[in-house]
Amino acid sequence: MSSRALAPEELRRRADPDALGFATTEEIAPADGLIGQERALEALKFGVGMDAYGYNIYAPGTQGSGRHKAVRRFLEARAVEAPTPDDWVYVYNFEEAHRPHAINLPAGRGCAFADACDRLIEQLKSGLRSVFESEDYRLRRQAIDDAFRGVQQSIFETMSAKARTQGLQLVPQKNGMAIAPLGPSGEPMAPEAIQALNDVDRKALQEKSKAILDEFSAASRALPQHDRERRQKLEALNSETAQIAVDRAFDDQFADFKDWAPLAAHLDAVHKDLLQRPELFLRDQEDDGAPLDQTFNRYRANVLIRQSPNRGAPVVYVDNPDVGQLIGRIEHVAHMGAMLTDFTLIKPGALHRANGGFLLVDAERLLTEPMAWRALKRRVRGCDITFEAPVAGASTATAVTLEPEPIPLKVKVVLFGSREILGLLAANDPDFEELFKVAADFDETFGRTPDCERAYCGLLAGIAAAESDRPISHCGCAALIDRAARIAGDRERLTLRIRLMADLIREAAYWAREEGAPTINAGHVTKAVDEQVRRVDLVRDKIHEQVTRDTVLIETSGARVGQINGLAVLQAGGFAFGKPSRITARVRMGAGRVVDIEREVAMGGALHSKGVLILSSYLAARYALDAPMALRASLVFEQSYGGVDGDSASSTELYALLSALSGFPIKQSLAVTGSVSQNGEVQAIGGVNEKIEGFYDICVADGLTGDQGALIPASNVKNLMLRDDVAEACAAGRFHVYAVSSIDEGIEILTGVEAGARGADGRFPDGTVNAAVEAKLLAFAEARRRFAESALLDGDGAV
Repeated sequence: MSSRALAPEELRRRADPDALGFATTEEIAPADGLIGQERALEALKFGVGMDAYGYNIYAPGTQGSGRHKAVRRFLEARAVEAPTPDDWVYVYNFEEAHRPHAINLPAGRGCAFADACDRLIEQLKSGLRSVFESEDYRLRRQAIDDAFRGVQQSIFETMSAKARTQGLQLVPQKNGMAIAPLGPSGEPMAPEAIQALNDVDRKALQEKSKAILDEFSAASRALPQHDRERRQKLEALNSETAQIAVDRAFDDQFADFKDWAPLAAHLDAVHKDLLQRPELFLRDQEDDGAPLDQTFNRYRANVLIRQSPNRGAPVVYVDNPDVGQLIGRIEHVAHMGAMLTDFTLIKPGALHRANGGFLLVDAERLLTEPMAWRALKRRVRGCDITFEAPVAGASTATAVTLEPEPIPLKVKVVLFGSREILGLLAANDPDFEELFKVAADFDETFGRTPDCERAYCGLLAGIAAAESDRPISHCGCAALIDRAARIAGDRERLTLRIRLMADLIREAAYWAREEGAPTINAGHVTKAVDEQVRRVDLVRDKIHEQVTRDTVLIETSGARVGQINGLAVLQAGGFAFGKPSRITARVRMGAGRVVDIEREVAMGGALHSKGVLILSSYLAARYALDAPMALRASLVFEQSYGGVDGDSASSTELYALLSALSGFPIKQSLAVTGSVSQNGEVQAIGGVNEKIEGFYDICVADGLTGDQGALIPASNVKNLMLRDDVAEACAAGRFHVYAVSSIDEGIEILTGVEAGARGADGRFPDGTVNAAVEAKLLAFAEARRRFAESALLDGDGAV
């Protein structure tokens, strides 16, 4: 058998500080955070370089792997070389006010144009008032008004003279013109004198008065036309006068923008509107309490996207990707029971800021925001940015709405998420693979060769420079490399979960400051790790206390038939620790069934049930091949109250079953982990370090005897990075770790009895475990045959 207790150097791998080639990290160049990510880097280069529809990027990986920072640095380095996109402004639409125009300007010119619009308004407020208060304008306007009044006066004087020839006088009234008869003295007659006239004279007077009034009315019908002509002349005069100030203001403010074609139509519209509405600038403006400047906003510009010239393409990360944060929003203000808005209240979103560059979004956050994923897909697919209409019921009849002109969109979207989300999106959303054709998959670990260790030190140096106030010594780097291998769960690889390493370096720096040390050394790293564990290991200590106080029954000495110590890993937050469990097996004659009690009471998961079925198959195919399986066995995790899943205990359960069948007791000083195949191979499992350490801690509490240890799959040896105290105990012979490849190897260590191989005669050697197991199964089969015959005789009453 090849099973053996592992040598101390096999229990953990230690980095050699002297082989790193430096004294402190100040002597080496810091890495950029992308070491060991060649596959992801190549995908990023491809995705960024593919200027075609749908080649957006999904970056799967583990939280804390440093993907965000690494991708951002990568994109920012390339964005500097890219052309800077245009500024975009929204301006008033003089034809359809609810549909503001979007206009692009060269980078950095948007704010200059908006400032020019504001200065134009201020200049016209004083300039128009100045020209309209000039003496020339006053005289020309007076001449127009005098000409109209002259026409009015001519009509009045002509009709007054005619009325006097007939003894009448025209008398202006508030609502028109009246006729007064004149007496002999030429003065208007008193009412009493008029009443004293006889009927004939009175009637004649009335007829003359009516005729004069009718003639006056006929002559006055031309006055409205004259008044229209007066107003037209005044408008022409006002326009001519205003043009002086408007042209001057335009020359002063927009001289630098007249050659920019996209602005030409808008500036023409502004110019035309100003000439038609100069009176806006002549009225004394009073605050009517309205929250919007509805008089002058039509001439302003709302800078939605502003870029710095020659800065390159933008790289934008959106932390809260709801619809408003992604595509912008149109704000409203309340006024007298209504919700008002105009184009100046259009606010940009992340897509606006990232236009022409790169948008970085967390997939999980995006998918949890209502409508955000759909909104992003529509914008990327449509290659423009439009504002989403309010969801049904979210708006009111009194809300003013806008339909801003879409802005063309050219952006490369990078989604960060887990591989699980990647699988779900690919399987359930047909749009995903159309829009995100590139996967930049970030590895979680990095190979551990001498060259890789030195490269990893560059990564540590970069973290120390950014997160710490002191460098790391070569011994400190070696300790960090060892810890990185432990986090990776593989002594031949190093973790690329940068956040965990950054946390550890920050905390080690704290202990270095407390000690007054100029560098972070191995002791500070060890102290930081110990304190990290101490802050979160209360649950572990409570569970171990239950074992040491015999509340949970675990034996670390002696031997028992059908009883074994299994090893499991529990998770408390981000802290994983090992927990031993007692597993027992009972056997008797039956119908060939192995009962998994955990599954029977719905406390066993699918993987655990699979493991039990595999060991059942192993038994049926290995022993008593010429006889029916007449076994009834039961397996259970004693004192298990939270459910069991995973197949890492299947070999352990099989050992207990073999012990129960053979009658050979299992050493309780040993604990076991490993899954089993149908061929009896012991297979690798996860959490091997935590499992060994969990049993070791229980053994220390009971007292180390030198017989205690753990059995692990041989394929897990490469994963061993045990704590220093465990490795030291093994080196001193107080604890042992055995690596086994098969069930036969394991049962020999557990029982101290040879397993036995089937000979040429088809039998296992006497005195071996396998021989005893097969004998028991054959005995069960024979007993079942006799029982069946007895039952048949009793039923028939005859032989």
